[in-house]
Amino acid sequence: MAFLEMASEEAAVTMVNYYTPVTPHLRSQPVFIQYSNHRELKTDNLPNQARAQAALQAVSAVHSGSLALPGAPTNEGTILPGQSPVLRVTIENLFYPVTLEVLHQIFSKFGTVLKIITFTKNNQFQALLQYADPVNAHYAKMALDGQNIYNACCTLRIDFSKLTSLNVKYNNDKSRDFTRLDLPTGDGQPSLEPPMAAAFGAPGIISSPYAGAAGFAPAIGFHQATGLSVPAVPGALGPLTITSSAVTGRMAIPGAGGIPGNSVLLVTNLNPDLITPHGLFILFGVYGDVHRVKIMFNKKENALVQMADASQAQLAMNHLSGQRLYGKVLRATLSKHQAVQLPREGQEDQGLTKDFSNSPLHRFKKPGSKNFQNIFPPSATLHLSNIPPSVTVDDLKNLFTEAGCSVKAFKFFQKDRKMALIQLGSVEEAIQALIELHNHDLGENHHLRVSFSKSTI
Repeated sequence: MAFLEMASEEAAVTMVNYYTPVTPHLRSQPVFIQYSNHRELKTDNLPNQARAQAALQAVSAVHSGSLALPGAPTNEGTILPGQSPVLRVTIENLFYPVTLEVLHQIFSKFGTVLKIITFTKNNQFQALLQYADPVNAHYAKMALDGQNIYNACCTLRIDFSKLTSLNVKYNNDKSRDFTRLDLPTGDGQPSLEPPMAAAFGAPGIISSPYAGAAGFAPAIGFHQATGLSVPAVPGALGPLTITSSAVTGRMAIPGAGGIPGNSVLLVTNLNPDLITPHGLFILFGVYGDVHRVKIMFNKKENALVQMADASQAQLAMNHLSGQRLYGKVLRATLSKHQAVQLPREGQEDQGLTKDFSNSPLHRFKKPGSKNFQNIFPPSATLHLSNIPPSVTVDDLKNLFTEAGCSVKAFKFFQKDRKMALIQLGSVEEAIQALIELHNHDLGENHHLRVSFSKSTI
């Protein structure tokens, strides 16, 4: 969708009247035009405006066969000083897993991708991606920086790397050299067969999505995310539309193992004296909607947590496995169980199995909710919201102190006093405070909302 402001109301009326009986088409896509409720467009968002203009210029230049953009590489192959064919890509708001194959499909739109290395640094999923030509890296950065892979999440942040070439030792799900099909996988398995290796990155290889992936369609189909239908850059694949199935990174390649489509996690090494089903519900609920929790009757340091879908289970596992909770390092893996069974009538359970499927505390029930944009790894700084006007700084500091936390810093948001940041002594303290104080009744019909923050004070 897009807004278009004409020079006059008369011009707008003329345009709508002209196109009402005959639907216009842009690159074979029907375009529907109607009046907006807005009287004028405000274009003061300069960074986004500049990026959109730059992308439009790139599209126009490539389409016309001229690559000579102001300040851009020319088609003679000259590059900007210090510009590299290697991009450093950081994924923010990683609500769904992003695989190497998904990155290859997205970036191949702009040219031949030679190598990709993925890794996690500072609790963020990142990738280094090498093009055959710095020109392609330039256009990819210009068009993709700031875009979401899926609606409202998985935001691409792109910079040029200081490296000019990548050294890839293994072809596996973490790294790939598309020019070397003979590389080992690094885990004792045989390297990819040439036909299979050639299939990676080809259009249409991503299979059907897991059911119930929060109803999100992908955002990078350029007609939908940027308003641009980007023509093929020389050397690129055909038109890019990431299928919603890429949410999970499952691949329909015979013999290639993907992420099992399981929404149940096995959580181990819990503190059996302090953990409760409600505590696990609140903690794992930061990364998806928890339907059921079962603490094992005979081994209470183990539990099963059933999420709404497999992508949420993967996200919770990625963020929470390895974190300290009540003095022990929590471990989370995908379970062999497909669902958590409720106890039968009369079966002894001691309240260890709970059904939360209809809980009002689910954060992700509404498609497009802002909560999808505010998913961050556990941190010592918590984001607090839904604070009533009568609650003071001291009230909130005391609340956390009484919960056993050491408060290092606190500040209300300047523009919205319903929200605040509180910095605690450690990540473990923050995790335990979130479990204990999320949904705490602050009075005046306000219940405190607690999330992990990406900011520090």
